Amino acid sequence: MEKKRQFVLIMTDTTRKDMLGCYGDDRMKTPNLDRLAFQGLRYENAYTCQPVCGPARSAIFSGTFPHSNGVFTNCVPFGDNVKTIGQRLRDHGIRTAYVGKWHLDGGDYFGLGRCPDGWDDEYWYDMHRYLEELSDEDRMRSRKSATAYDPSWTEDMCYAHRCADRARSFIEHHHCEDFFFTLSLDEPHGPCVCPAPFNHMYDGFSFSDDPVFHDDLENKPAMQRLWAGEAINEDPAKLHKSSDMLSLFLGANSFADYEIGRFIEKVDELCPDALVMFTSDHGDMLGAHRLQGKNAAFYKEITNIPLIIRNGKSGSRGVVEHPSSHIDIAPTVLDYFGIPVPKLFEGKSMLEQIKDPQKAVNRHVFTEFTRYEVDHDGFGGLQMMRAVTDGRYKLSINLMDSDELYDIKTDPSETVNLIEDIRYEDIRNSLHDVLLKHMDETRDPFRGYQWAVRPWRKDLVPKWNNSGCTRQRENEEYEPRQWDYDTGLPMKEAVRGKKLYDEKK
Repeated sequence: MEKKRQFVLIMTDTTRKDMLGCYGDDRMKTPNLDRLAFQGLRYENAYTCQPVCGPARSAIFSGTFPHSNGVFTNCVPFGDNVKTIGQRLRDHGIRTAYVGKWHLDGGDYFGLGRCPDGWDDEYWYDMHRYLEELSDEDRMRSRKSATAYDPSWTEDMCYAHRCADRARSFIEHHHCEDFFFTLSLDEPHGPCVCPAPFNHMYDGFSFSDDPVFHDDLENKPAMQRLWAGEAINEDPAKLHKSSDMLSLFLGANSFADYEIGRFIEKVDELCPDALVMFTSDHGDMLGAHRLQGKNAAFYKEITNIPLIIRNGKSGSRGVVEHPSSHIDIAPTVLDYFGIPVPKLFEGKSMLEQIKDPQKAVNRHVFTEFTRYEVDHDGFGGLQMMRAVTDGRYKLSINLMDSDELYDIKTDPSETVNLIEDIRYEDIRNSLHDVLLKHMDETRDPFRGYQWAVRPWRKDLVPKWNNSGCTRQRENEEYEPRQWDYDTGLPMKEAVRGKKLYDEKK
């Protein structure tokens, strides 16, 4: 009998890598994801494409960076010409279904309640549809952290539980078919409503002391000091202390693991050969560097996300140290189903690495930030950041602020900014060149000489022409080949040299 092609993607919202026990902190109660990691591959250096919900998800489901697909901030939808992996798989005869938070339809936090093209409406269950099931009173209760302590708010009232139930139903009804299925939980994202025993599971918990809590943000971007607010002068001992919100947040994380376990149980029963992947859209600072939440930074707490892959019963096991990225998920999915990876995809398939974890897919991976949310005036507003890492060094260019360079090996807490350290000039400039090339190659609409001419980069000068090329989009699977501006004929090459003015005049 021919082996079924079945791919299961599981996501949570705001799960830091160190919030899973399998990443080293045995105080974290996540037995189901820990077991999945033991049975497969655990990635140590996987990164989100942007540490914000919508943009992070846009890269996962389109195969293109937020600056390419248009979702460079929350509450902005995909462009009409952007196709999701759901649409691409559906068009190749693969059943696709999505249960849980989407955050890509341009609506507010909860979504619009409408199933996007490419996914099965029978299983579609964004947070808008969840709230429609509740009375007005229960809707308001669902948005208050205090509800976690209300014994009348039982497990079956929680979003994660209802999502898991629908996910189990999908497996029960479609386990004999080829499929791509996504379970996307909102938990542990606030308000962190979770039932007993999870609501008190971490009472009194504090993170261990670490240099990260002693960072005074000197020689760091001014935006980070504004972001820190009153915490800039806080006693470091208080930045990692226990609190009711930290307890609930970690409790909601363990609750998510529990519900994921209920789903994986059904997958193991009926689809034991399925490829199962787990990740989170981004993390949370939780007091590290005196910061809370997420924003324009490349710190590991918000960008170095968990990634676990189990390729059936007999797949590879171990730890992958090579740099990895969410941008590689979409090409991996298409490759798994034997579908050609489109030219416009900006990542690479990880399928060979999943089979042999010693193989490297990337030398560098990239993260960006443009704005947190269209709807919010706060969060610093426009904060344009582009960043790159090779797995050891991390370079962040903060366009309207000062820049950062960290040596993760000697400074794993990322407290010592080496951007002006002459000893690291060659490493810094090499990463900078890689980043500038990446911005050009991915047609970053915000690219320009401003990213190149930094105070510490003395060998680069402003150029009106920037790289001097025109770069047309290649999206030939769903639209005709674009026409060359200079000839009116179908373009022969997407990237061509182009003078923007007569340099002799």
